[in-house]
Amino acid sequence: MLSLTRIHLAIGFAMIFILPSCFFGQSAESDPESGTIIGTALDVNGDPVPNAKVALKSLDSSDPRVVTTPASGAFKFSNVAPGVPYEISITAQDFADWNSSSITLEPGQFKIMTGIQLRIRTEVTQVNVTYDPVRVATEQLNAEEHQRVLGFIPNFYVSYERDPAPLTTKMKFQLALKVATDPVTAAGVFGVAGIRQAANSPKYGQGWGAYGERFGATAADAFFDIMIGGAILPSLLHQDPRYFYQGTGTTGSRIRHAMFSPFVTRSDSGKPMPNYSSLGGDLASASLSNLYFPRANRGVGLVFGNFAIGTAERIGASVLQEFVVGRFTKRGGHME
Repeated sequence: MLSLTRIHLAIGFAMIFILPSCFFGQSAESDPESGTIIGTALDVNGDPVPNAKVALKSLDSSDPRVVTTPASGAFKFSNVAPGVPYEISITAQDFADWNSSSITLEPGQFKIMTGIQLRIRTEVTQVNVTYDPVRVATEQLNAEEHQRVLGFIPNFYVSYERDPAPLTTKMKFQLALKVATDPVTAAGVFGVAGIRQAANSPKYGQGWGAYGERFGATAADAFFDIMIGGAILPSLLHQDPRYFYQGTGTTGSRIRHAMFSPFVTRSDSGKPMPNYSSLGGDLASASLSNLYFPRANRGVGLVFGNFAIGTAERIGASVLQEFVVGRFTKRGGHME
């Protein structure tokens, strides 16, 4: 009897200490007030999305619970605290991220998420297009340096572009030297010197010595005019020394455009302005001729006379450019 009593007492003590611990242990594992959220990650076709990362995050916490979906795409979150706003986000390779609206469970609620559709990620390709005026001007200048009338006479100082890029100072000097050193320019100097020899102008006399002086004077006139009017003044005054071919419009508008080109040009910023470079180049070259012309061809009157002749020649050349020369100029691999 005694031994049975001791056994009963031992069992009683065990029940007192063990049962509460079992009770409280089960309570810690499962809170009857907590809720459950389940769902399935699907694509727009209704197919499950495996290996998706599903995160459950309360809006006042930065530590989400994350699960990975199996082949079925299903996910489950147990022990979700009631009365707390949550948000579910789903990320998967090749799919755009999916985010739910705010979710707040009632005590013990079993929530089934619906409407989950993962869409294919749209690749965004960003193309940055930048306008490099120097690069554009370089390409346009390279084309201009190959423009020749009938395939051999240089026609470099004409732009056929609708919206030409401005030339840099280096480009202006490059273009001027290209014209000044072209073999056809040298041939032209020989020809003009021969015409002046026949007309005895300037008054150097006759003979090979006189022809040599005329050749030197003609070459100097051409060089000073090209460099001063085509490079030095345009660089200092920020003007474009080229003729801008119009090509369209009425005949009257094209004639006006050509005739006014020696007096009106573009600034490097593209705005119209007085053509001080062209006029200044003609006047400077006419003035410098006083240094090497014979005494009979010097003086203020002759300077302004040569200036007027040079300006008139520019007007005539511009009209020819607009209506004749452009048709016979080889550009872009063909003639217009």
